[in-house]
Amino acid sequence: MLEMIKQHKTKKSEAADELTAMQTELIDLANAVKAAKIPVIITIDGWASAGKGSQIAKLIKYMDPRFYKVKPIRIPNEQEKRKPWMHRYWTKLPGKGEFLILDGSWFADTVKSYRYGAIDKDEYKRRIDDVNTFERQLRDDGYLIIKLFLHITQDEQKRRVKALAADEITKWRVSQHDFDNLKRYDKIFKKYDKTLTMTNTEFAPWHIVPANDRVTAQLDIMRTVTNAVKLACDAKEKGILCKLPEQFPTIKYKPEKFKLVKTKKLADIDMNKQLTDEEYRRLLKKYQSRLFELQNICYQKKIPVIVAYEGWDAGGKGGNIKRLASSLDPRGYEVKPIAAPEPSEAARHYLWRFWTRLENDGHFTIFDRTWYGRVMVEPIEGFTPKERADMAYLEINEFEKQLTRWGAVIFKFWINIDKDEQYRRFKERENTPSKQWKITDEDWRNREKWDEYEKAVDRMIKLTSTEFAPWTVVEGNDKKYARIKALKTVCDRLEEVTAER
Repeated sequence: MLEMIKQHKTKKSEAADELTAMQTELIDLANAVKAAKIPVIITIDGWASAGKGSQIAKLIKYMDPRFYKVKPIRIPNEQEKRKPWMHRYWTKLPGKGEFLILDGSWFADTVKSYRYGAIDKDEYKRRIDDVNTFERQLRDDGYLIIKLFLHITQDEQKRRVKALAADEITKWRVSQHDFDNLKRYDKIFKKYDKTLTMTNTEFAPWHIVPANDRVTAQLDIMRTVTNAVKLACDAKEKGILCKLPEQFPTIKYKPEKFKLVKTKKLADIDMNKQLTDEEYRRLLKKYQSRLFELQNICYQKKIPVIVAYEGWDAGGKGGNIKRLASSLDPRGYEVKPIAAPEPSEAARHYLWRFWTRLENDGHFTIFDRTWYGRVMVEPIEGFTPKERADMAYLEINEFEKQLTRWGAVIFKFWINIDKDEQYRRFKERENTPSKQWKITDEDWRNREKWDEYEKAVDRMIKLTSTEFAPWTVVEGNDKKYARIKALKTVCDRLEEVTAER
């Protein structure tokens, strides 16, 4: 791709009128983006000294600063290293109608990590997959992604680096590392070109900017951005996904296929399992003590643990979580209750609020309800179109796969009760003053859709019970049995993992 870029010079006088017109147009387009609620991400990558900072300054000069953010991407700090590598990009996502402009991106992060030996070849390939997955998920959710790479020749880079080093004001920006890289231009060229090619997809194509001449670069960037935003607004009006022009042939992208484990339907599960009080007390003490020990081992080995709870209303998730969490050192876990999304959450990709809630490696993150609302509550209650919700099965498997690549051990519990037991618990709550706050009209309304929800749960478990993140259906008619089964499941799996690592 890079070798096909022709550098040329543009006179300021020739570009002045067009640039002024586009700058004025961009103000209107930014307002159109806000009105259409389109989230826009512009990534500006390129060679060192290619002028990324100055071009960003020119791009945003006439935009309303209330509706854009500029974020520089540098080497991850120690806190960022304790999260999945894509975490810092997910957490920066703009809301609907906002612009995010990145100085550097997941592209630069991947190339530089590989180039400097921070990751090996296999991890480099996995990150390429993660990048393509991330961009596809965002595009499918209505994001506009404009990816720009500022390309300069070796001679031009050498000239700029020397000029920066010779100026008293800018010499701090140049290090010996920059001079060393001048000698490696050809090798870096190949790595850049390879990575650009492998991430040049139809849903997020690259645009390579000839940047030897700054006016030419500015003109090209403005044309690309304004055209892309116009296409996105037009597509939104027509109710279709935006497709950007392809400067170069795109790769044939295929999402990863995940091997699923065999599961049972809820109707086929024996719900008569129970424990005596004596058995419960003995096993509770045993597994809580062991889990406390395993938590310490996980912390020392920096193994992240994610426990996800779903289940029927009045299924006993709260009590189950309480027995699990009370086993743990409170400094090493967080329970994340998930309710209806707040406005800032609804304005972003639905996975955003779960990425932002992940604890550090070595810690437990316990979710009371999860990302699976996307394929249960949302389509049934009409919050999300069925065709969009159906896409979430793949997206969720991809999300959980990335977490396991980070090193996470994922537990997914469906707390199951039968319809008669739910009715008994609902009536008990209504008749017990201290529990009345737990029962609402919505609970009774949801109960009327039991059969519809049961079909959705069966499908959810079938399509997302992967080898790396299988579902565990917990027989919950007897709360004592349910609590011990969850604790035992966590302990048994962590015993295996901590012994392996």
